[in-house]
Amino acid sequence: MIKENINTNRKKNMKKTLKKEYQRGGSKRQEILDKAVEYLKAPLMSTQADRHHFCLNNLMMSETEYLEALNKATNGGLVEAAWN
Repeated sequence: MIKENINTNRKKNMKKTLKKEYQRGGSKRQEILDKAVEYLKAPLMSTQADRHHFCLNNLMMSETEYLEALNKATNGGLVEAAWN
């Protein structure tokens, strides 16, 4: 039952489009990037490939934006340790 609801909600959300202010260059773009970090941190209800696809196709994130969000979601500990 719960899994069906998750899949139904995911399908509904995949059909939505991003408002112009949330697209690249928009005044509220940073809000989407910050929410993407929280989305990537959330307990797994989907695969990482699904999350990657959602971020790139629905949130219109570039690979660089996605990798930056993923780094923030994982606290960037490994990268920080490598530089220090």
